[in-house]
Amino acid sequence: MRLEEYWGVGPKTRATLIEELGRERAIEAIESGDVRALADAGLPRGRATRILRRATGGEGMDILATSDARSAYKELLDLAVDHAVTQRAADRIRVLTPLTNRAAMAARLDDVLAARDAWAALDDADREAVLDAYERYDERDGSDHAAVEAALALLDAGVDSGPFEAIAELERERLAEAAAALAALDGERGRVREDADEELDRLRDALGAIEDMDANALELIEDLRSDGVRDVGQFREAFEDHLLGATDATIDQVREAMPTDAADATDFVGGTLRTLRSDLTDAIDEREETVASEFEETLAESSEAVEQAIAAVDDIALHLSLARFALAYGCTRPAFVEGDEAAVSVVNARNLTLVTREDGTAARVRDDREDGTAARAGGDREDESVQPITYGLGDHGVTNVPESIEAPPGEEHVAVLTGANSGGKTTLLETLCQVVLLAAMGLPVPADRAEVTPVDSLVFHRRHASFNAGVLESTLRSIVPPLSTGGRTLMLVDEFEAITEPGSAADLLHGLVTLSVDRDALGVFVTHLADDLEPLPPEARVDGIFAEGLNPDLELLVDYQPRFDTVGRSTPEFIVSRLVANASDRAERAGFETLAEAVGNDVVQRTLADARWSE
Repeated sequence: MRLEEYWGVGPKTRATLIEELGRERAIEAIESGDVRALADAGLPRGRATRILRRATGGEGMDILATSDARSAYKELLDLAVDHAVTQRAADRIRVLTPLTNRAAMAARLDDVLAARDAWAALDDADREAVLDAYERYDERDGSDHAAVEAALALLDAGVDSGPFEAIAELERERLAEAAAALAALDGERGRVREDADEELDRLRDALGAIEDMDANALELIEDLRSDGVRDVGQFREAFEDHLLGATDATIDQVREAMPTDAADATDFVGGTLRTLRSDLTDAIDEREETVASEFEETLAESSEAVEQAIAAVDDIALHLSLARFALAYGCTRPAFVEGDEAAVSVVNARNLTLVTREDGTAARVRDDREDGTAARAGGDREDESVQPITYGLGDHGVTNVPESIEAPPGEEHVAVLTGANSGGKTTLLETLCQVVLLAAMGLPVPADRAEVTPVDSLVFHRRHASFNAGVLESTLRSIVPPLSTGGRTLMLVDEFEAITEPGSAADLLHGLVTLSVDRDALGVFVTHLADDLEPLPPEARVDGIFAEGLNPDLELLVDYQPRFDTVGRSTPEFIVSRLVANASDRAERAGFETLAEAVGNDVVQRTLADARWSE
């Protein structure tokens, strides 16, 4: 295959890859999803990631039918990357794409959930040991030695199921010997490293001391003479004692190195040191060859185990990273709807991009720091107080929901979602989008239970407050064609009326709902125009989210759980009530009181009274 045949590889990129990697290595890197290889070759990491997504999962990427669907997909990958145990694992997560084969989805789910259960069973000390080993693996750029060390840490931690089975049966003692051999050998220089062999270290230390003496021979001679040495015999003995004390050389080595025909002290000292240097160099070479041979023999005997460990460590890092992501957000296995039936349903689903503030209110996971960079909240989500949602479309089997929650109907495939401002309608769309995307990627989903029909097209459209014909046309061009492809489509459309005038918006939205019903699509359409959509097709229903008032801090109280077959109402009186109460001066308050008259002053006053009473 030619490099230009890969998505995103043009003449300039091709030339760069061939120059840095060569054609065969470049193709291998693309086919294996090796982000690092392409980035090291000079491609921007983001571009490398996009190329690899298309190369390894092009059909899956085609499921993302709108730019908002692609943005939601990237947000999920960013959240998962936060839990990566290595940079390689992070790169591999970034190129995960929706899968088009249910067997592949199930297989990945099996691996991730097995890794999740194994990781959850470890104590803190074992987890820390594994993470430390992977940190060293990252620092050493994935060296063979670091990989074997990581495998040993996993063995010591006792993880032996799911994706960890690849190393579970390896003999620990043999792997430890191989790790010691890899640590001892400097593969780039073909040398034995320090601390690998005591005798070799002793010889090297002795040679270093001899070299230092040779460099300062005249000073050494003066020092010996200053100690009261007068004749040749005394000088010889003093020099011999100095060598034995400073070099750890044997007396035989020293005496054999001393010349018998030296003309003077300088000649005697220099000749001795030169001979010792030569003898020690020969001894070091001989010892190093012997030691290296022993370590290489150990590696040869352990080659199969080493290769198995090296191959497994990267795969384990990927599954372990995804397992940590699943644990952090309390994710579970989704059920895939079989046959011709179609459904998307969730029980107690949580939106991954929400966290809880200290006051119990919800905040977006991504926030901007003062320096303009993005920060993301993390941590254990088990104590999450953001209200979970139960919802369903199509032929689902949602039963046994909490008594306080109504089970969603199990018939209509399309719903119109109505209700209070800031009532969580958009968040519900995002949550369904996240569940469907994660399931399509073969990953656990943030819900107690979920049923999902894998779709051929995911149309997710966030609210865009741009009121012009160009935006309307581009939006219709993006959300209508997927309904015409003949495959299964999920429509998640938020406040379509924000991009055109209300009358036309109602007509167009009614048409979209009707088209979705006619094409057997699944869909949720968020709108404030429910009354203008009547009559809806009998296969579509209307759901509502309701605000319940203000708390003592004048914050909106909302029941985020939709009520089925019920029209939710916007609640401007609650917002106006808060504005009246918080007005900073008399003129401002008078203005808001005029609005209170417009929406119903008695309702506003009752709302304020209820808020004060609850305090």
